[in-house]
Amino acid sequence: MAEEPGRLDISDEMIAERRGGSGKMPDDMPKWMAKSIISIDKFSKITGNIVCWILMPLILAMTYEVIARKLFLAPTIWAYDISRFLYGALFMLGAGYALSKGVHIRADFLYRNFKVKNQGLIDFVLYIVFYFPGLIVFLYMTTGFLQESIMRGERGMDTTWMPYMWPIKSCLWLGIIFLLVQGVSELFKSYYAMTKGKWPGNE
Repeated sequence: MAEEPGRLDISDEMIAERRGGSGKMPDDMPKWMAKSIISIDKFSKITGNIVCWILMPLILAMTYEVIARKLFLAPTIWAYDISRFLYGALFMLGAGYALSKGVHIRADFLYRNFKVKNQGLIDFVLYIVFYFPGLIVFLYMTTGFLQESIMRGERGMDTTWMPYMWPIKSCLWLGIIFLLVQGVSELFKSYYAMTKGKWPGNE
């Protein structure tokens, strides 16, 4: 069936939106699972709301740099490091919240046409086989990098400002923790979809 002229295909957006849900879990879901999903999603929303404020110092730092460089011929030695640190922190610390909203990049051109049970099964298997093992290994490696950075007093060598590196590596470590926590909620949602044929929170 051909699409009507001017009609937008919003299938991918609908797949992402299902994860937002209404916050109300189905009556046939075990209470412990429903409470876990609601609590984890709420935690991710709070962290997302806090992390988004990193944009403010990032914008201010870049605005100051542009004005100082262009109008006063006085470029800073810290703007480059500040910009990449803050952007990296925004990206990593907000990853868990992004996962809760289903806005991570994914190839949905086949997935969106599957039945809900099959979508849930695919998600559930991928979380178990790839997502959690991969993040656990990543967390283990990042823990070592962070500890070494703190003990050595590691500094960035890209600019003369030479900032300490442990703050941004801490954000990487925390970001992985947030992803693991939110992953538990997504695993439960996938299990429910796999067994019940519908996504929770979107009745």
